[in-house]
Amino acid sequence: MTGVLPSQELQRMIAEGQIAASPDIIPEQIQPASLDLRLGTRAWRVRASFLAGHGRTVQERLEEFEMHQIDLTQGAVLEKGCVYVVPLMELLDLPEGIQAVANAKSSTGRLDLLTRTITDGGEEFDRIQPGYKGPLYAEICPRSFSVLVRPGMRLNQIRFRAGQAVLSDDELRALHAETPLVDGEAVIDEGLGFSVDLKPAEGTLVGYRAKPHTGVIDLDRIGEYDPAEYWEEVRTQNGQIILDPGAFYILVSREAVHIPPEYAAEMAPYLAMVGEFRVHYAGFFDPGFGHAAAGGAGSRGVLEVRCHEAPFVLEHGQVVGRLVYEKMAEVPQQLYGSGIASNYQGQGLKLSKHFRAP
Repeated sequence: MTGVLPSQELQRMIAEGQIAASPDIIPEQIQPASLDLRLGTRAWRVRASFLAGHGRTVQERLEEFEMHQIDLTQGAVLEKGCVYVVPLMELLDLPEGIQAVANAKSSTGRLDLLTRTITDGGEEFDRIQPGYKGPLYAEICPRSFSVLVRPGMRLNQIRFRAGQAVLSDDELRALHAETPLVDGEAVIDEGLGFSVDLKPAEGTLVGYRAKPHTGVIDLDRIGEYDPAEYWEEVRTQNGQIILDPGAFYILVSREAVHIPPEYAAEMAPYLAMVGEFRVHYAGFFDPGFGHAAAGGAGSRGVLEVRCHEAPFVLEHGQVVGRLVYEKMAEVPQQLYGSGIASNYQGQGLKLSKHFRAP
């Protein structure tokens, strides 16, 4: 078996103890090609972000960098600009030949909530080597908004794969010719390129910029917050905007993206040669995203953009990222958007699920 493991394989791994948890994993955690991870009961405020490093445990490093501990059982605020480490409820006992990669969930990224997975002996964020046996931890750094969290909240997710299943550019071109992956010409170069939409079909609204001084967001409150209290509208009439250093933006791709049921995709790390900004925290695109049979006819990708050292002019149609497609080991029994709680199927420009529709 080669490829990204589908939901039915995740259920098998859980039954065989390769994925364990206390309390037990609940069905809602199992996604078409990934597993949601849950926060535990305690957080450590730390002086700085860190990796455990070869031969060392996260607990050892926490003793080195800890500032104080926070009990999450009654809910607690993680403050903007601070770094926290939270043990997750899930544990792994991976067989050789199965590796894992983690990423923030879509709603987490849209709140500018930097969430990465770290492990004992880990030398990379969000990458877990075959044969790993041990606990998982979430490093959480709220960048734009302070957030209220509780045990069991699901801020990040993990995907498992066997072998090498990434499509080459030639394979991607062949797939696009057979099943269009975007509505229009496909820009394929080490993945499927996508660009920013700054000329909407109607009106001048092209995105949102996070306000600098806002209230706390309770991550359990869905559809309750007024966007105007947390976001400034970004409008343009000439197809360009200037990104301010340090500011966080929600924009949208010009292309409507399609992930066929036999494939999964991941947004690749941004290439710094294109400009002084970063696109994306949430990188997983599940099988069925934008797929017509799963309730979509192509879904545009929401872009989470942070500008770095210098103001940067972003123009309509500028390529800002790429999707890397991978083969699924099997078609998942449940596709994204088809009978499951998929918040962003058929989306356009859209804030996280915590905000009321503008």
